[in-house]
Amino acid sequence: MLKEFKEFLARGNVVDLAVAVIIGAAFGKIVTSLVEGIIMPPIGLLLGKVDFSSLFLVLDHSKGAPASLADAKAKGIPVVAYGAFINDIVNFAIVAFVIFIIIKAVNSRRNKEAPTTRDCPHCLTAIPFAATRCAACCAELNAA
Repeated sequence: MLKEFKEFLARGNVVDLAVAVIIGAAFGKIVTSLVEGIIMPPIGLLLGKVDFSSLFLVLDHSKGAPASLADAKAKGIPVVAYGAFINDIVNFAIVAFVIFIIIKAVNSRRNKEAPTTRDCPHCLTAIPFAATRCAACCAELNAA
């Protein structure tokens, strides 16, 4: 069982997945910084100097009205922090868009690769372009 586990870890897919997770985590931090530090402040300014990360709705007014989200958390007042949710939605949209662009670029690159085989006109078996005879049906072919 230990040998099988070592083989599993030695496969390229596991290493690729580990690298992807690490890069994804670092990319997530970059996107969070982009959203919180660059994108949301101008949007908040346009909407009347609103800081989205500090928007909240107080659920229990019996303990008083908190001055800020941090104050509400310190006093243990239950709140709905919908501003953080808005930031997370923007984070998700940016990450999804970047992944879409990357996948689109990878797919277009794959589609541009020249095919190395063609189909035999007699039996439809894939054969190399330079072949002059089909290996499956032995039909003579014109070189491509």
